[in-house]
Amino acid sequence: MLSPEVRNKYTVTIGIECHVQLKSKTKLFSAVDNDAREASANTLVSHIDFGLPGSLPVMNEEALHLASRAAFALGSAPQKFSKFDRKHYFYPDLPMGYQITQYDEPIILGGSVDIEVDGQQKTIGITRAHMEADAGKSTHPEGKAYSLVDLNRAGTPLLEIVSEPDMHSAAEAKAYARELYLRMRYAEVSDCNLYYGNMRFDVNVSVSKTDELGIRTETKNLNSFRAVEKAIEYEIDRQIELLERGEKIVQETRGWNDAKQRTFSQRTKENADDYRYMPDPDLPPIVLDDEYIDKIKAEMPVMPAEWRDRLKQLGLDEAQTDTLLEAELDAPEVNYLELIEQNLNDQAFAKQLANWFVNIEIPQRRDEKVLNEGDNATRLKFYKAVHELGKANKLSSTNAKSLINDVLAAHSYPEDVAAHAEEQGFIQVSDEGEVAKIVEQVLSENAKAAEDVKNGEMKAIGFLVGQVMKLSKGKANPQLAQELIKTRLGL
Repeated sequence: MLSPEVRNKYTVTIGIECHVQLKSKTKLFSAVDNDAREASANTLVSHIDFGLPGSLPVMNEEALHLASRAAFALGSAPQKFSKFDRKHYFYPDLPMGYQITQYDEPIILGGSVDIEVDGQQKTIGITRAHMEADAGKSTHPEGKAYSLVDLNRAGTPLLEIVSEPDMHSAAEAKAYARELYLRMRYAEVSDCNLYYGNMRFDVNVSVSKTDELGIRTETKNLNSFRAVEKAIEYEIDRQIELLERGEKIVQETRGWNDAKQRTFSQRTKENADDYRYMPDPDLPPIVLDDEYIDKIKAEMPVMPAEWRDRLKQLGLDEAQTDTLLEAELDAPEVNYLELIEQNLNDQAFAKQLANWFVNIEIPQRRDEKVLNEGDNATRLKFYKAVHELGKANKLSSTNAKSLINDVLAAHSYPEDVAAHAEEQGFIQVSDEGEVAKIVEQVLSENAKAAEDVKNGEMKAIGFLVGQVMKLSKGKANPQLAQELIKTRLGL
C-alpha cells in the first residue's frame, strides 16, 4: 500500500475512450437485428459480418441520426462532412481483416462534459467521437485448448467517445463515466446497459513527476463505474510502485480481473501507423446540411445539466438530484422531474415532493412495491393533500412518511386523504387538553429529566417530548407537547 507522501509526488493523468452501442434496430452496415442479448451464437449475422468477397456495406441512416443526437448531448454538433476508414488488424473475430471506423474526419469534433467531485465543478473536454462497426466476440473456455468466435456483435453500430486527458483521479473518472451514461440515456442514443456491454470504457492512465506525461497503459472493456474507479486506482499504484523501484512503464493494453481487483497485461500497445488506415472505398462520405442539423437540435430533450440548473433553487444535494435523474430513466412514465418543476412556484412543496420521491417512492419502486399508482394528476393531488395536512400540523413528518408508504403499497390513492389519514390513525392530536394530560403523566414518571430541564439542560426536553410521542403512539403534536412541557415547568 503506497503512502500518501509517495503518491503525492506523482501527477496522475487519465483519459477515457467510451464505446456506446447505438440503439438502432439493425446493424451499422447490414439489415440484421442489432439486439443480440438473448440470441444463440452466430445467428444474427450476414455476409458482410463474415467478410465474404463482394459483400458491400450500406450505411444505416438511423445510426447516423443517433450519432448526431449524441453530438448535441456532448455539447457539440455533428460535422457537416465525415467519412469512413478501414482500420487494419488481424484477429479471429474480425473476418474482414479490417474494422470500418472513422479516423481523421469523424462525425463529432469537440465538446465537453461537466462533472462534480467533492463539491468541486470540473469540465472534461471531448476530443472527438466517431462511428464504427464493432468486432465479434472471442471467448476462451477455461482449461480448453481452443477459443470460440461469436459474430452476433460484429457490425453493431458504436459511437466511440474520446475524452481529453483532463482527469487526475479515479473519482473524477468515475464521475465522468457516470455523466456520459446519463447524457447518452437522456438523449436516447443508447440503452447503455452495462451488463450487456452497451457501454464499455477503456481507461488510459499515466503517472509522472514532471510536467511531461508519463508512459500510459490502456485497460480495456470495463463495464461498470466501480470497475472504472478500481482499475484506475490499481493502475496508479502499480505504475508508481514500478517507478519507485527504478523500473520502466511499458505502453501496453491491459485487462481487468474483477474477482482479484487487479489489472493484467494483454499485449503491447499498437500505434496508429500499425493499423494502416485508409479511406473505405465502398462507403461515400457523409454530408449533412444545415436543415438536417437544425432538425436534430430542435428534437433534443432536456439534458441532465439543465435539469440540475432547474432544480438548484430547491437546495437539493448532489446525491438527491442524481437519484431523481436516474429514477426518471428507470420509470419515465412517472415524471418525477416534471412534477417537481411544475410546482417550483411553491418551493416548500416542491422540495418536500423531491424528498418524498427520493426517500419513499423511488425505493419502493425499485423493490417493485409500486405497481399501479394511477395517473400523475391523481398522484400529485395525493401528495399535495399530505403536504397541506403537514402544514396544518395535523400530520407529523414521521406519520406523513408512514401514510405515503401505506398508500403506495396499497396501489390505490384515497379520494379523501384527510379522512383516510384519520381512519388509519395518522392524524396528530392537537387538542391541548388531551396532550396536557399526557404531558402531566410523562413529567410525573420522569421527574429527573423534568428537573434537568428546569436546571437549563434543554437537551432533556427532547427526551420528554419523545416520551409524550411514545405514550400517544405518535399522535401527539410534538410542537404543542414541547410548549406544554415548558409552560408546566415554568420556562
